[in-house]
Amino acid sequence: MNKTRLEAFSDGVVAILITIMVLELRIPDGADWTALRPILPIFITYVLSFVILGIYWTNHHHLVHTADRINGGILWSNLHLLFWLSLIPFATGWMGRNNFAPLPTAVYGGVLLLCAIGYTILERMIIAAQGPQSRLKEAIGGDVKGYVSLAMYAAAIPLAFVNRWLAYALYVGVALIWFIPDRRIERRLS
Repeated sequence: MNKTRLEAFSDGVVAILITIMVLELRIPDGADWTALRPILPIFITYVLSFVILGIYWTNHHHLVHTADRINGGILWSNLHLLFWLSLIPFATGWMGRNNFAPLPTAVYGGVLLLCAIGYTILERMIIAAQGPQSRLKEAIGGDVKGYVSLAMYAAAIPLAFVNRWLAYALYVGVALIWFIPDRRIERRLS
């Protein structure tokens, strides 16, 4: 199967998700700095979610390029990832509109955790389809970076009920870990 359809569809979904999020940003009532105060939590959450979607988009690009062939398992695991990514605008809006309240902050973390799990499953499906000498397997090795990210998201969810800012800091921390596209895969592809 040709991987260009999978890539084009995934690119389109991510573009739509970013568009949905930006449409949720409301124009403030008023023309002074105090008019921006009510939308500040929404904007901060939007920026983080935009960066996270950008991280998934760039790393997905590298991930798909390691595949020599695409099968049904890869297609379905890609849809699984896209499903969880499609919930980011909802979780973003809920957390931002409620000023990082504990439950929306925990739900946001839950969505991010499920996105990370979806990405991990997609990685495993590509590795399985490519065989024991998979370029992706050689590139990611034991995937410590991936497992650390999963652990940080999992820790942030209950932490949101104790200290929402520490939970948010963990979400930002994972984004910082992944901000530069995965060099392990870039090196292997070049």
